[in-house]
Amino acid sequence: MPSFSGLPHTQHADGKYRLRRYSVVKHLNGHVVEIGRRNFVQSDEINHFQGNVVRHFEPIDDAVLQSAGMEEMCNLFAESNALPEGAEIEIHQMRVVAIHHETQVAPEGIHQDGFDHIAMIGIHRQNIVGGEIMLYADNHQPPFFKKVLADGEAVLLADSKLWHNATPISPIVPEQEGHLDLFVLTARGEKA
Repeated sequence: MPSFSGLPHTQHADGKYRLRRYSVVKHLNGHVVEIGRRNFVQSDEINHFQGNVVRHFEPIDDAVLQSAGMEEMCNLFAESNALPEGAEIEIHQMRVVAIHHETQVAPEGIHQDGFDHIAMIGIHRQNIVGGEIMLYADNHQPPFFKKVLADGEAVLLADSKLWHNATPISPIVPEQEGHLDLFVLTARGEKA
């Protein structure tokens, strides 16, 4: 997807290989309405890698936010999680680039993101192995679910009840760029 090719690097600890844009939207009458810029921060109780770090990301391009595909993703996410009308959905558009022999997709390890609902949607895999999504009942047990998301596949989970992680990615042909493109959608369960 062309919009993933233009994702910016950041100065954050993972900013050289986890390229990202971030927007917060409201889901209103089946439509996606951007509600403005917001910094992203997670507590260090949740994120041991970049906890309590205020992270700023460029917003997702309007053409992407207003696309039929984004509307469909947000509608399915809202319906699947019984989100109330006007619920806020945080959207991360990400490309994880395989810059090392093994590049961490989730450098924070087994974790929760601090939301009630989360969806990870696979968009495109190029020249990589790995990136297997793993779900856990808690952070001390082996995973009960493992899956490499193919293009167009998604996993939805109750982030407040389950934990998740992903295996590192490696380039198949080391001389060529390898990457994993995905959207991550998150929401809280309270009423709008």
